[in-house]
Amino acid sequence: MNTASLKNDYMERIVPALMKEFGYQSIMEVPKLQKITLNQGLGIAVADKKIIDNAIIEMTAITGQKAVSTLSKKDISNFKLRRKMPIGVRVTLRGEKMYEFLERLIRVALPRIRDFKGIESKLDGRGNYTLGIKEQIIFPEINIENVARILGMNITMTTTAKTDEEGFALLREFGLPFKRN
Repeated sequence: MNTASLKNDYMERIVPALMKEFGYQSIMEVPKLQKITLNQGLGIAVADKKIIDNAIIEMTAITGQKAVSTLSKKDISNFKLRRKMPIGVRVTLRGEKMYEFLERLIRVALPRIRDFKGIESKLDGRGNYTLGIKEQIIFPEINIENVARILGMNITMTTTAKTDEEGFALLREFGLPFKRN
């Protein structure tokens, strides 16, 4: 698979399309994808430390970039949680790896979701989009035999768009399968 195909597509097809749609004067006004952040909250890891290690291995396999654990900020006795305990895993992708991951997400992972009818088209008000995935096994990099636990994750796409309308148009042009309203 050509790694730069989505990046080239952005420069050759998406930029001119968005300039025409929104009437931008300069290429620099066209919104672009800044980063993609994957995050798994693993509150269940308080009881079992191996969950974090497995999640780091899986997230690293999915993204091709080393995942890091996130630590709790404060003590919460009801949840048996101490400060600086590992309670999640995250990865931030930029540049080539970001486009590579986005292409795999759109072309391979999302179509593998059972009864898939498209993703919600609700952005955060500043042109960024967060997609919740219930199972990490939709990614082909994950070997189902080695999965101890089905875990979900959030995938956040941060854009330079000023409005939801611009951010939505950018992500739609990239090929994200939004539901038809």
